[in-house]
Amino acid sequence: MCRWIAYRGQPIPLEYYVTRPSHSLIAQSMHALEATAALNGDGFGLGWYGEHDEPGLYRELRPAWSDENLRHLCRHLRSRMFFAHVRAATGTAVTRTNCHPFASGNWLFMHNGLIGNWPKLRRDVEALIPDDLYACRAGTTDSEAIFLAILGQGLEVDSGYGDPVAAAERTVSAIADLVRAKGEGAQFRFTAALSNGSDLYAFRYSANDAGNTLYYRQSGADVVVVSEPLDDTREAWTSVAPNTVLIAKSGAQVEFRPFLPRTPA
Repeated sequence: MCRWIAYRGQPIPLEYYVTRPSHSLIAQSMHALEATAALNGDGFGLGWYGEHDEPGLYRELRPAWSDENLRHLCRHLRSRMFFAHVRAATGTAVTRTNCHPFASGNWLFMHNGLIGNWPKLRRDVEALIPDDLYACRAGTTDSEAIFLAILGQGLEVDSGYGDPVAAAERTVSAIADLVRAKGEGAQFRFTAALSNGSDLYAFRYSANDAGNTLYYRQSGADVVVVSEPLDDTREAWTSVAPNTVLIAKSGAQVEFRPFLPRTPA
C-alpha cells in the first residue's frame, strides 16, 4: 500500500519530513516497514499551501527515489500545510493523473487504501460523484473517485450539509454499503488525509479488513501525521485508533472523533 505524510503548523521546508529523516518518505518508497508492499515506486506527489488559496501540486510517475527534482523542491519549498505521497498501485495505471495528492479548489486529498473488486464497483462508486464534479475526474483510481464524491457531499459548514467529517462519513458509508452488497467480500480500506489549507483531517477506517497504519506526533502547534514513523524514536509517535478521524485545526490541540462503527467482516 501507499505511504504518506501530512503536516500542519509553522511554515517549514518540506525536507524536514519528506527527505531528511532516517526513515523519510523517500526511504519508505524503497523499504516500507508497515505496509503490505515494501516497495512504493508507482509515482509520487507533493501538495502544499503558500500564498494562494488553492494548493500547489507536483506529481510524477517515476519512483520518488529516482527523481532528482524532489530533493531540490523539498529543500526550497516552505509551507504551513503540506502533503507528500508515494504510491503502490492497486490495479490502476501508473500515470501522472493517478498519482496523489488530488486537488480541487482549495481542497487537497490523498489516500492509502483500496476499494476491493474495483473494476466491478467502479461504475457504482463514480455514480456518487455529482455531474458538475465528474468533469474534474482526470484519472482512473478509486482514490480520486472517493475524493470527488466527498466534495459532492459538501464540505463547508455553511453549505447546508455539515462539516468535512460528516461529508466523508456519508461518502465512506455509501461505499461500504456498495462493497457489502456487490463486492463479494472485498476489502475496503480508507486511510486518508484531507485539508482546506487551514485545517487537517486524517481518517483511519476499514471494512472487511484491518485498517492501514496511521501515526501522529504533535509539538506545540505543529502536527505531523504519517503512515509509519519517520525515525527510530517510536515512543514519540502515537497510533491513531481504528475507525477514528484526527482533526488538527489551526490554534487548537489535536482532536479525535469516532468515524463510522466497525463493520463486521
